[in-house]
Amino acid sequence: MEGVRRPGRWLALAVLVLAVLLVAVDATVLGLATPFLSEDLKPTGTQLLWIGDVYSFVIAGLLVSMGSLGDRIGRKKLLLIGATAFGAVSVLNAYATSPEMMIAARALLGVAGATLMPSTLALIRNLFHDPRERSLAIGIWGAMASAGAAVGPVVGGFLLEHFWWGSVFLINLPVMAVLVVVGIKLIPESRNPNPGPWDLPSVGLSLVGMIGVVYAVKELASHGPTLDVAVATLVGAGGLTWFVRRQLTLPAPLLDMRLFRNRGFSGAVLADLLTILGLAGLVFFLSQYFQLVQGRAPLEAGLAELPAAIGSVTAGLLAGRFARRFSVRTAVAGGLAAIGLALAVLTVIGRTTGYPILGASLLVVGVGAGLAFTVTADVILSSVPKDQAGSASAVSETAYELGAALGIAVLGSIVTGVYRGFTTPAGVPSDVAAAAHDSLGGAVEASSALAPAQAGALVAAAQDAFVDGLRIAAGVGAAVLLATAVAAWFLLRDQKLVDGAEH
Repeated sequence: MEGVRRPGRWLALAVLVLAVLLVAVDATVLGLATPFLSEDLKPTGTQLLWIGDVYSFVIAGLLVSMGSLGDRIGRKKLLLIGATAFGAVSVLNAYATSPEMMIAARALLGVAGATLMPSTLALIRNLFHDPRERSLAIGIWGAMASAGAAVGPVVGGFLLEHFWWGSVFLINLPVMAVLVVVGIKLIPESRNPNPGPWDLPSVGLSLVGMIGVVYAVKELASHGPTLDVAVATLVGAGGLTWFVRRQLTLPAPLLDMRLFRNRGFSGAVLADLLTILGLAGLVFFLSQYFQLVQGRAPLEAGLAELPAAIGSVTAGLLAGRFARRFSVRTAVAGGLAAIGLALAVLTVIGRTTGYPILGASLLVVGVGAGLAFTVTADVILSSVPKDQAGSASAVSETAYELGAALGIAVLGSIVTGVYRGFTTPAGVPSDVAAAAHDSLGGAVEASSALAPAQAGALVAAAQDAFVDGLRIAAGVGAAVLLATAVAAWFLLRDQKLVDGAEH
């Protein structure tokens, strides 16, 4: 079957890409719904961060395990089970009645999401045997994965202006129904012919290790070094170390750690992680900036972020051609540098910054993410044997989800840390001041209980603090991405995309 071009492969790709788009949209769609959700469920600041992050944490913790499970039981089967679960759990999210229920529902959505992402990329490897066709297919996949993060606010904005916040989850149902119906017919099954058993201790170790490390980073950025952070760091690092050692001794590991000996593979994974860290962190906070600082309606705020999606889709589709014409390292290092420079520009924004500067920065971030993310996904997938496609895809996906979680956690914690330090105007009651220091949405809502002049002063002070935090977070993000661009230039030396048909 190898050299054969499958009929219906582009239609099958369209369905796979739909699943990816939805998982990515779900990571950021909540950014806009946050003010509405806060009003309805009244979460604390910490609960609000967990509602935003737990989805990405669980996905990051389970991706490697799910990629490996797909290699064993069949990637198509896992995809269809995951799509059905994703639809069902979306209903639970939409009708959550308390912050705790919402956090649990988001976690379950993460479990379902973890089955979808690695299966899609591994199935592309199986659908497209011609490397140039596959590069284009991965380009479309990568464009949708990064565009999903940017399209989330637009979809969310439209729904929030017409329906209640739960509608941002119910849109998953028709898409998942199409995926299951078309997928059964058009997507070919593929699995590793000699997979070995699925190692449950490894699954547990990767989940504990990932969540421990991400939780520690998040808490460290929010509250500084505490006992909680030390314990989470030890548990997370211990879990991941034990996971790696176990993989090196198993005859059929969950993840073949020897893949990381390949300099190009390791460089591509690192670039993946930091590309999405920059993109997700920026999109999440600009959603709040456009609404709560500049006073735009949800749909207008979502549309204001559209240049990021346009840039990432365009660059994603052209990335394979660009990398073949110039080089892989030019594409990836150039993409990372573009995101870094765009973030650097945001260190000078204020409350009244005009849209042209913000729109241009978002466009540059989108182009950079589309280039870097697509080329690295292609490098990761083409540098492993075909039967390990699921595991390699899972590594690429883990980098993506971990980047999204860390982008929101690290940059978010900087924004929150700076924000909480603002001085409340004189005469504001202590209960209103406490609500205002919790979050910018809380400040806007709490100010409605005050006299107009006092309310204006409180909101202005809160907005200034939020923008100060945003500027510092953008500066940190810029420094990290520019440093990674330099590292990628050296790590991806001599790396090339495959040419000629696979046999």
